Amino acid sequence: MGTEQKVAVITGASQGIGAALVKAYRERNYRVIATSRSIKPSDDDEILAVPGDIAERKTAERAISKGMTRFGRIDTLINNAGIFIAKPFTQYTEADYQAFLGTNIAGFFHMTQLAIAEMEKQGRGHIVQISTSLVDNPIAGVPSVLASLTKGGLNAATKSLAIEYAKRGIRVNAVALGTIKTPMHPAETHAQLDALHPMGHMGQIADVVDALLYLESANFVTGEILHVDGGQSAGH
Repeated sequence: MGTEQKVAVITGASQGIGAALVKAYRERNYRVIATSRSIKPSDDDEILAVPGDIAERKTAERAISKGMTRFGRIDTLINNAGIFIAKPFTQYTEADYQAFLGTNIAGFFHMTQLAIAEMEKQGRGHIVQISTSLVDNPIAGVPSVLASLTKGGLNAATKSLAIEYAKRGIRVNAVALGTIKTPMHPAETHAQLDALHPMGHMGQIADVVDALLYLESANFVTGEILHVDGGQSAGH
């Protein structure tokens, strides 16, 4: 099989933003390595589905090794998998803490380390983390210390990696989101969530996809934390 088509790795790819990104990258003729706990095999030969827990290194090892065997290259990694639990700080449990570290930090570490090793061989690549605007602008009514702890770490790592690999042809960016309208938000919460954003409404999944596709083609952009949050990070 030829390796001229670009290849994107997308974590958390079975639903929501991840599934939309798989579709968007396929529409741009990328082959896709899609991973999540619940990912199902695809009828599309250009999508390699790799089930597994992103917190475990063996999931990243399978995704990267099988992807390289099947497609021969890795051009983009989107670290989309993540969890968010809003609780008062003293009510977080040890299980909550471990879940945040496993998905948001360990998943990023394992997948990014293995992907960069392949990108270095080809002298180019692009990595994007999905983060949150709550890192920069906490909201009193949305207690989210563990999200800020882990996603704030990803923002810092994004800048550090961008500088470390800038001369090796690998760009690293992040997209910091406000609240995005997905099925996980019940209809009765929409008015409250809309009001959190200066623009008066939540974002759409398409807004996130557009931001990722912009960064994909923005060859002079690296180390950027791109806010897609309806103005939330600018003020209230």
